[in-house]
Amino acid sequence: MSLEGDVTQFLQIGDGRIAYDVTGEGPLVVMVPGMGDSRRAYRFLAPALVAAGYRVATADLRGHGESSLGWDSYTRTDTADDIIALIEHLGGPAVLVGHSFAGGAATIAAARRPDLVSALVEIAPFTRAQKPDLGGLLRDGHYRKGMTRLMGVALLRSAGLWKSYLDHAYPGVKPADWADYLTALDDDLRRPGRMAVISAMGASAPKDAGAHLDRIRCAALVVMGTRDPDWADPRAEADGVVAGMPAGLGQVTMIEGAGHYPHAQHPGEVAAAILAFLQVDARG
Repeated sequence: MSLEGDVTQFLQIGDGRIAYDVTGEGPLVVMVPGMGDSRRAYRFLAPALVAAGYRVATADLRGHGESSLGWDSYTRTDTADDIIALIEHLGGPAVLVGHSFAGGAATIAAARRPDLVSALVEIAPFTRAQKPDLGGLLRDGHYRKGMTRLMGVALLRSAGLWKSYLDHAYPGVKPADWADYLTALDDDLRRPGRMAVISAMGASAPKDAGAHLDRIRCAALVVMGTRDPDWADPRAEADGVVAGMPAGLGQVTMIEGAGHYPHAQHPGEVAAAILAFLQVDARG
């Protein structure tokens, strides 16, 4: 499950353990994927940041990839605790990158430990309380299909439905290794207990993350695909996340044509946006 050439390491947290790997030298970047995925989601983005002079750690969520099962709960706050423990272990501060579910967790970690998080990048984040956009469901077939699949996954705990959602969440261009990647992910999710974790995470409302938005103290970048099926209006959701932050800290980058996984569909554009953001933030 580790990125090619990297060695999986494990951080013990209570009775569980979080799998991660580290590549490169320089300022620390910690990257956490969304639910239903593994840290290999950053297989294209991480090398670009390493090449730019960063030490990049990618970590699996609880109950995903090579991390252990059997945790008491699977909320964004729990994931934030895991992120904080990992940054402390690796020697922060760190630039924190979180996708989807982990975008909300990254918000909590940044707000609770500003000494450990120097900058925040949220990719297609679920950071605010959500409710289905009824108007969007009626007028936007792309959004309707995405929401239907997500709700089906939560109710039925079906790996097949998750694969169907992923196909929809990657509109247009797919990664060159898509077929092999999807096969490996499907094999992992069909292991006992894996889909139950995804269902638990999906049922965990992002209210805990939203409550921390106005408490962050570092600069933040929200990266969103223009064709993300998880929102009827992806730009409005990205703007809403930034609006909840303290004035002047947040900014939005939209990736044209990307769905819910812009870092895998258009890693070059996402890397360029992150590096430009970090350079501006470093200049202060």
